[in-house]
Amino acid sequence: MIKKVGVIGSGTMGSGIAQVAATAGCTVKLYDTNVTALEKSKVTLEKVLTRLVEKNRIDETEKLRIQNNISYVTSLKDLRDRELTIEAIIENLEIKQKVFSELETYVTDTAIIASNTSSLSIASIAASLQKPERCIGIHFFNPAPLMQLVEVIPAIQTADPVLTTITQTIKDWKKVVAVAKDTPGFIVNRVARPFYGEALRMYEEGIADIATIDQSLKTLGGFRMGPFELMDFIGNDVNYTVTETVFGAFYFDPRYKPSFTQKRLSEAGYLGRKTGKGYYQYDTNGKIIAQNITSKSGANTNTTDSQEEISTYIFDRVLVMLINEAADALFWNIASAQDIDNAMTKGVNYPKGLLQWADQKGIDWCVAQLDALYDEYHEDRYRCSPLLRKMKKNNNNFFVN
Repeated sequence: MIKKVGVIGSGTMGSGIAQVAATAGCTVKLYDTNVTALEKSKVTLEKVLTRLVEKNRIDETEKLRIQNNISYVTSLKDLRDRELTIEAIIENLEIKQKVFSELETYVTDTAIIASNTSSLSIASIAASLQKPERCIGIHFFNPAPLMQLVEVIPAIQTADPVLTTITQTIKDWKKVVAVAKDTPGFIVNRVARPFYGEALRMYEEGIADIATIDQSLKTLGGFRMGPFELMDFIGNDVNYTVTETVFGAFYFDPRYKPSFTQKRLSEAGYLGRKTGKGYYQYDTNGKIIAQNITSKSGANTNTTDSQEEISTYIFDRVLVMLINEAADALFWNIASAQDIDNAMTKGVNYPKGLLQWADQKGIDWCVAQLDALYDEYHEDRYRCSPLLRKMKKNNNNFFVN
């Protein structure tokens, strides 16, 4: 079992990973070149653990144990004795490769070097190493101490024993592991794209305003946040960049096409909660006080449709596009059916696994919905996954009922 862990980068994610490993009993060295950032991480951890004590989640002894398990270092050489080092720095391939190359000169031959990247190729990162077989992706979700899911992504170079060791280690850290193929977006950032993209598409078509779309997904689907609320929470700059990255990485597949609405909001600096203005306007406490943008071209929805019919259409359209994406991820062997469903429920708090949802709605329903959209738009964006068609033909479900 891995006991000595290094973490590169003391930002929110790196600090969170360090807390998770320390809580699990590992001794952790948290590295950053910025002394101020390290001090901030230490102060933040104190506040987080104090709150846990106040809530009776842990006691003072446990708080001190976790704190004492973390040391703060400013030289990569200090990570030389680490069995596992996880990088959590800026999403820039060249910078990550440079750090990995230097780190490898210090650590032992058996040390595992991992990246917390959410979008970059693990194979490309591994290629910077003399021993690329030691490299693997370990993608935590923010905030790392609270989110249950961790995507584990072996590169084509990754040795099988490394995958086995890391999978067991993350489970020992009390996390849910989803093993994903090294493809753009892995599981979550790929499968979740329609939640944002289709909502934006319907807004741009004038089918409904932002608040109606959000409310439809929350009321009928049980989602904790509507897509526009969530984009504002994530930050429109961040969400748009991820969409644009996935779109390019998939050779401009129209299913991942970015939205001009979100691009314009990003350009205007309307980034969401962090700027007080995005799709909504926010007060100083981050509470929504009004919609910030409304359709300037007028809705084209059939005025004879009731509010209930519009809401149902919105929910069904987003849901079936999410299901189609999940089915296609399974079709292309990105991950197992269970890992795909775990990824969406544990990684982004979806109310149900999408493949389980498909079984409940019926595969026939899914195919019919997608075909209706394709017939209406004649865009490849709405092509039905071959797996769904095959399952319909064979009268199969994703899971045994």
